[in-house]
Amino acid sequence: MDNFRLPVGDIASDAVDWVVANLSAVFDWLRVVFVGMYDGVNWMLSEPAALTIIVIIGVLGLLARGLVFGLLSVAGLFLIVAMDQWDNAMSTLALVLVAASLAILLGIPLGIASAKVRWVSYIVKPVMDFLQTMPAFVYLIPALLLFRVGVAPGIVATIVFAMAPGVRLTELGIRGVDSETVEAGQSFGATPMRILRQIQLPLALPSIMAGVNQVIMLSLSMVVIAGLVGAGGLGGDVIASLNRLDTALGVEAGLSVVILAMILDRFTGAFGQRRGLYNWLRTKAGHARA
Repeated sequence: MDNFRLPVGDIASDAVDWVVANLSAVFDWLRVVFVGMYDGVNWMLSEPAALTIIVIIGVLGLLARGLVFGLLSVAGLFLIVAMDQWDNAMSTLALVLVAASLAILLGIPLGIASAKVRWVSYIVKPVMDFLQTMPAFVYLIPALLLFRVGVAPGIVATIVFAMAPGVRLTELGIRGVDSETVEAGQSFGATPMRILRQIQLPLALPSIMAGVNQVIMLSLSMVVIAGLVGAGGLGGDVIASLNRLDTALGVEAGLSVVILAMILDRFTGAFGQRRGLYNWLRTKAGHARA
């Protein structure tokens, strides 16, 4: 037994080498797609003047959660500008939006399928456990081999790392819908798809949005790791500050990440809740019609 060793790592390495040798064209195409999505979102955030983006986010914050949140969002974004981290912050925000959107687009349907089909849940749960507990740095090795240095491996590693909460909380929310409510829909002759669309998904929305929130937060937590593979943005500055032991740069980049995280967290938390000017006006309009 002293000389026995199961070469799990060698098997994984051989598998990755086979994929690189035989499916490189597929991953080259995916790389172009990911980079194109990132470049498009980054252009939309970086091309307008910083003041324009700040005003837009401030107005959205006002509509989402009210005056205080709108003003605090504006103040936080002005602080990012004052620290000369605006371009890096927009690059990071673009990466997070692309990766989180793809993770949500994959995670919510998987969560729905897991809630509806038990054998899918039996397969998906251990896979999500594996993805969420594996150290994030490990994802970077095959991602670099398959997608090369740049934003693409950062996006892929972020998707893999952040997808699990979206799957879990979507499944949990749908399974938590009152069975009597579902049976009432069935008694009226509603199809399973209509029950899902009009009963289960609306009632499970708070849980689903909690999953979306966690996906976004985990995506932001991968910013520094994405910086290691050349994704740039705030993660690149954090890595540079670590290499140079530059406390000032590290604090400024880290504080910018915190500001973005707080804004995104509050935005996603506002969905499905009766908060903000928009919901207040909608409630008043409903009372007026009554």
